[in-house]
Amino acid sequence: MKHALAWATTLALSLPQILSAEGQNVTQDQQDVLAAVEHMTQSFMDNNIPEVMDSYEPKATVLFEPAVPITENTMLKEMFAGMAALNPVFEYPSGHDVVVNGDIAIHISPWTMAGKTQDGQAVAQNGLSIAVLRRQEDGSWKMVIDNPHGARLLATK
Repeated sequence: MKHALAWATTLALSLPQILSAEGQNVTQDQQDVLAAVEHMTQSFMDNNIPEVMDSYEPKATVLFEPAVPITENTMLKEMFAGMAALNPVFEYPSGHDVVVNGDIAIHISPWTMAGKTQDGQAVAQNGLSIAVLRRQEDGSWKMVIDNPHGARLLATK
């Protein structure tokens, strides 16, 4: 937990620089979208499943495995709880890309995750997160589609 807090603090302080590293100005909408993603990630690492679920619209779709979309709320909670049992630590080592068009946004970022099973076996995963968010009536952003396996492409014939 101590390391997760240090990581989250470091990430929060460095994100404006990461987003603007290529000379781009970071808009308030981009900052808000990124904050929504960070909040979900931190809630997940804290095993706070109600907060994780609040980061999504009620009929959101999440792909815990490539090409296996899940929309049913109870199943989403169970999947998040199962993954949170690994005590995961997530990092976004290459920064974030956020594109906003009106009330729709896309967040793209490579990620890594390290955790441990209950019997102490190390688990490591990585991928490309692609998340679509929608601005809510109260101005907050919630995820509509969350695909942490965005690097997996569909095969063409």
